[in-house]
Amino acid sequence: MPDSKPLKLRIPEPGCRPGDQPDFSDFVIPRAGEARRPDVDAPAADIRDMAFSIVRVINKKGEAVGPWADALDADALRDGLRHMMTLRIFDERMLTAQRQGKTSFYMQHLGEEAVSCAFRMALEDGDMNFPTYRQAGLLIAGDYPLVDMMNQIYSNSKDPLKGRQLPIMYSSKEHGFFTISGNLGTQYIQAVGWAMASAIAGDTRIASAWIGDGATAESDFYSAMVFASTYNAPVILNIVNNQWAISTFQGFARGNAVTFAERGHGFGIPSLRVDGNDYLAVHAVAKWAAERARSGHGPTLIEHVTYRAGGHSTSDDPSAYRAKDEVSAWPLGDPIDRLKRHLIAIGEWSEERHTQAQAEIADTVRKAQKEAEKNGTLGSGSHPSPSAMFDDVYAEMPPHLRAQRQAGGH
Repeated sequence: MPDSKPLKLRIPEPGCRPGDQPDFSDFVIPRAGEARRPDVDAPAADIRDMAFSIVRVINKKGEAVGPWADALDADALRDGLRHMMTLRIFDERMLTAQRQGKTSFYMQHLGEEAVSCAFRMALEDGDMNFPTYRQAGLLIAGDYPLVDMMNQIYSNSKDPLKGRQLPIMYSSKEHGFFTISGNLGTQYIQAVGWAMASAIAGDTRIASAWIGDGATAESDFYSAMVFASTYNAPVILNIVNNQWAISTFQGFARGNAVTFAERGHGFGIPSLRVDGNDYLAVHAVAKWAAERARSGHGPTLIEHVTYRAGGHSTSDDPSAYRAKDEVSAWPLGDPIDRLKRHLIAIGEWSEERHTQAQAEIADTVRKAQKEAEKNGTLGSGSHPSPSAMFDDVYAEMPPHLRAQRQAGGH
């Protein structure tokens, strides 16, 4: 075929790189209150448009507007603000602790605090989350002790997981937080399986699956979608689109699709997008999806549109792959500042109260850190016994493991 041209591939490229001027002009942001609110039993075919818009509630004036402006009272809003502030201050101290050699690894939630903190308040006790490593707000909003979280990060003698997990890979059945898996994507199909088991048992508890934009390229994501759709599983399928999968921008995982949410259409799953930096919007959408699942209407796919303001982890330098001012140019703003302005706008908060709350929360986190460090850190103090690696594997330890433990002097 002499007239044929050489084949070429399309290589996705981000809008800007280091040294460039950040440009989000192609990012279409609907006005707050513009997105409609479908009935909770709406078929997927009737809400296809929701996968291309963004549910937003808090406008530029700090007002809550539109059909998704949920009836959260002032106390609930203040609690939400404190949860996000606690997570941010916790992050700051643990990041510093890692730099001081007190732990080997840490991952911040900077800019994404509303996603997990607001979502948790829409669930009921007994529901189960299958998170990735950036949903610690589910624990903080669920009143999981900060000291226990720090003990796990330090892998010290009081580590609830006995040093058998990487730092920040928490686990708490009692708080609806399934053990984090370092093999990203596996938690998605696990969540669907858990939800199916709940339905088979005639229970009332639902599951929530969590995945980042990059890991949606994993096969487990699609397996989970097939099973959730086929069996109408009572599960909420969350995609946290924070624009970057480590150093790879979200266009690689999204492919030629316009949004991640639209991928639900191919499976007949109701799908919508939400402003992940808007606490009220995240809570309202999560509550709507939870009601759908609990009422027997099956799965919902939610794309949380947010921005990872910090590095991927303490091993990452984002200045190597994204523009210096991209964080400040992100058009959806800061989730803490937006909820603070809303509370001030309705007369339930002030700059003075905010400053006082910051000081109180910082003191609480500081005291928790001192308490945890009494139990040891990575470089000092006591640690779990090496024999703990043999525990909780089998109901009855088989002879070959017993021999291994004894050979190690345990």
